[in-house]
Amino acid sequence: MSGAQAWGFTDDRGTELGAARVPRRVVAYVRAGAALCDLGVTPVAVYGSGHDGEVLDPAKEGGLRAAGVTYLGPGRALDEGRLRELRADVIVDVTYDGKSPYALDEAVADRIGIPLVALSVGNELTLPAILDRFGALAVSLGAVSQGDVSQGDVSFGGSVADGSSAGLRVAEDVLQAAAAASGFAVLALSGAGPDQVHLARPHAWPELARLAELGVRLVDPGPGPGANWLTADWGRAAELRPDLVLFDSRAHATAPDGTLSGVRSTPWNPETPPSPAAYARFFRDLAAALAP
Repeated sequence: MSGAQAWGFTDDRGTELGAARVPRRVVAYVRAGAALCDLGVTPVAVYGSGHDGEVLDPAKEGGLRAAGVTYLGPGRALDEGRLRELRADVIVDVTYDGKSPYALDEAVADRIGIPLVALSVGNELTLPAILDRFGALAVSLGAVSQGDVSQGDVSFGGSVADGSSAGLRVAEDVLQAAAAASGFAVLALSGAGPDQVHLARPHAWPELARLAELGVRLVDPGPGPGANWLTADWGRAAELRPDLVLFDSRAHATAPDGTLSGVRSTPWNPETPPSPAAYARFFRDLAAALAP
């Protein structure tokens, strides 16, 4: 990239992107778009993943619906003509493997000639680092920075555009105190029907790893196949004897089975928008669920 370019950004695949001017019309994967909306950059439209349908999942929408952002349906089924009509300047997706965008075929962006930014949400980065990367992108797209943007700053360093870092730090303090007082064993899971449930491996999820750092006693489902989840029946979930269940609240997941009817539960969106405001809300809700 030349120094004369008005906009440049290196994404988490190591791809250097540039344009003659700062992109103003952003189309994004819904998780990335909801984060950018929190950070002061409102997309013109968002698209979903293979789990999503033709209607925006309420668990994923964040502030998108209130901001009037258009939902385009699943990314893999996107009509290229529709993207051209939107006159997008940049597409923002996430990546779990550091190589490929998650929800959109990169060839679509290539054919239209739109730069595609993919930011990591996988466990190769900590949650603070993920939030810093989204903050950095938002600032590059014109959001107002309230401090220097630095990657991997565990204190979040004022590196987000909406000034909500302080709110996140307060929420973390509240959660840490609640976790210490309760001592609850917490199991994160995603229901997959009456006979099957996916049990989260805490180390595989940046936000769950952050919870552990804050003193939340997370239950590991134990040995077996699956890097992020151990797939089992609901009886296995009950055998782990959780005091509190974090259940996947996305539209495609099912509610906790009756075998866990005596266990406290609270919603968990495994695709929480990577913004300090969104995680502050989640941490406060979890703190409330841990209260006596």
